[in-house]
Amino acid sequence: MESNPVLLYGEAEGTVRGLRSFTLRDTGSGGWMKQHEYVEKLNMQAIINASTGQEEMIKDLLVTHGKVSTLIRELIAVEIWKQKVFPVISGLQDFQPRSTFPLYMVIHHEATIINLLETIFYHKDVCESAEDLVLDLIDYCHRKLTVLLSRCSAGDIVSQDRLLPSSASKTSSLEDLKLQAEALDFDVALKCLSILRYITDHTDSLPLSTTTRLLNTHNLPCVLVELLHSCPWSRRSQGLMQKYESGRWLSVPAEDHQKMTKLDGQVWISLYNLLLRPECQRKYNIDSFTRGQLLKLRSHLTEVVIDQLPNLTELQRFLGHLSVSEAASPKKELILEQVPEVYDSIIRENSGKWKAIAKHQIKHTFSPSDSELRHQAQRWAQTYNMDVMESLVPDKPKCGSCGAEAVKRCARCQSERYCTRQCQVSHWQKHKKACDLVSSAMKKMKDDMKTPM
Repeated sequence: MESNPVLLYGEAEGTVRGLRSFTLRDTGSGGWMKQHEYVEKLNMQAIINASTGQEEMIKDLLVTHGKVSTLIRELIAVEIWKQKVFPVISGLQDFQPRSTFPLYMVIHHEATIINLLETIFYHKDVCESAEDLVLDLIDYCHRKLTVLLSRCSAGDIVSQDRLLPSSASKTSSLEDLKLQAEALDFDVALKCLSILRYITDHTDSLPLSTTTRLLNTHNLPCVLVELLHSCPWSRRSQGLMQKYESGRWLSVPAEDHQKMTKLDGQVWISLYNLLLRPECQRKYNIDSFTRGQLLKLRSHLTEVVIDQLPNLTELQRFLGHLSVSEAASPKKELILEQVPEVYDSIIRENSGKWKAIAKHQIKHTFSPSDSELRHQAQRWAQTYNMDVMESLVPDKPKCGSCGAEAVKRCARCQSERYCTRQCQVSHWQKHKKACDLVSSAMKKMKDDMKTPM
């Protein structure tokens, strides 16, 4: 299957070569925004290549030019910006931006990078090219998953089928942005799950500290057990079973309730790698607490699950052995432990400056002139072209109501698809708020672009 490219090879190579790290103060600046658009296009092209079986030129270019580590640094920088700077900006009562689009672009940058990394990290050479920063990426993913689990236990999961920026200059627009940031965090955390699985596939060719960090520093197997138990990618809505796949909640027919999703599979494969690989068994410190947590897996290892992933029979045998015997103590090895540095170094560099950074960005970055807004609107319209976005999905569009193949589009917002008029009418109450947001955003963007300089 061939697809029109978002980037030609020469453009892609120039884009990859130009990737660089920005200071926290420069987040959202003109140069930063241009790089965000470049990363967005790299992400689109990488998805097209991977989903259509084409040569994965974006992956190859990122490895060749040593830019995987740059992406990881930028990922952690925007994570810190969201934690430390965004709350200050959104807490200032006198900040009433003309448009929240620039802020949304910064918030969305994290999701763009993690999506690109998820697409390419399947490959061993990508994992290896991250070098020592794979430890920083492991820490990042662990932070995201533990926050997800804490929200699961508190019943505080925010997720949306589509995450859309508010275009209105109302007092509530920043509040809307906070909700969208939380919803993006849900999607980001689930992509972290896939990245961790790919890392566990290649621990034998990664820095020595990788296995220790996964098993003993973060005790990832126990985190994965809790994720299987809470299963945040599955829910019941109005009596129907829904599962989160490809960025949206889809209704699941009764006969498919026990069918394993991609996310279920990522958890089980990660556990298989971490518990059964010889080098992992040598290093994993299984104390009485960890043993008790791991044995909870036995209730999830049903015949239906094993039928779908037959290799899990070995995991079942391992758990049976663990239940009747004490785990062997890990071998004591003298290892110089590598320590991730990106997160701590950015925090140290900017400690005590969060308010100053926020005020600088409000003045110089998030209060653009009318002409700057029009220019940004034109660039965003080109980057987020609807036809290009739909080309990223190898399957035909699905109906927003029933999940069947759909050819009709909501005439007002152009973003939701339906198979019949009946489905559109029945789905309207759920779709109305998103439809209002998108259509108002599109109208404002068009008005901005038409307004004379």
